Amino acid sequence: MAEGLRDPVVAGFDLSDSSRRAAQWAAGEAARRRRPLLLLHVLSWPFEDFVPIRVPGEEQVTEPLQRALQREMEALRARFQQADPDLVVEVRLPMGDPARSLGEIAAESELLVLGGPKVGRDSHPLGATAVELLSRRSGAPVVVVRGEDSPPDGPVVVGVDGSGVSRRAVGYAFEAAAQRGGELVAVHSWSDVPFNPFDVLDEWELQWGEIRDKSEVVLAEALAGWQEEFPTVEVRRVVTAAEPVGTLLGEARGASLLVVGSHGRGAVRRALLGSVSHGIVNRAPCPVAVVPAK
Repeated sequence: MAEGLRDPVVAGFDLSDSSRRAAQWAAGEAARRRRPLLLLHVLSWPFEDFVPIRVPGEEQVTEPLQRALQREMEALRARFQQADPDLVVEVRLPMGDPARSLGEIAAESELLVLGGPKVGRDSHPLGATAVELLSRRSGAPVVVVRGEDSPPDGPVVVGVDGSGVSRRAVGYAFEAAAQRGGELVAVHSWSDVPFNPFDVLDEWELQWGEIRDKSEVVLAEALAGWQEEFPTVEVRRVVTAAEPVGTLLGEARGASLLVVGSHGRGAVRRALLGSVSHGIVNRAPCPVAVVPAK
């Protein structure tokens, strides 16, 4: 970690509009959390894996980009510090593999913030580096900032499925809601229940009342203790039979943040990033925080 910085909020920057919005969001989050802000771009030589030595002409490729990034990041630092003189901002442009370097820095950070894809007809999926960082099982939560502006005091929505990583997501969501002074919406879907609904068959008919009761218990257990720790946070509980991604996306309209675990339960699992998390980060109308398992 950079000398003088402790548990910073890290914003990845690459000159794109989405990374500018991510940096702006990260500056606000760093101010809320009273943490320093680290603006970071990892410069990578395109043939580094195959030619691990410096080659003639490399500087002609990297130095103009490095100078442009330095100018833009310094301008952002000046703007953020002018808006909040108490905010400590540092700029870094290390060389290396972006996913590996960002992952190592995130392991010692408060939060890693990345720019996300646009939402709508022309939206595109996250890049490979972002997916790799979101798929980590340890380290800091990763926030993907979407293209739309979200109300800073809007509700915080969290997906709950009863898993260990879901419980971590609940804690993160309570803290975020307390910082924003807004409502917490805790969502649990029957279609993502952590028990086998066929265990409650009665003459081959599902006892939906019993399933709902068990779902209410799952949600209550996930929230237990957090409401006492954050008594000012107003909680609204949503228990539904609808599939999780659609329910969470619906509740996220007008939200300031949507929180999910990186690996939870689900009818379909992906090799790295959980199916619910994968659907959320590519389609959410607001910033999404993905909380790792450890």
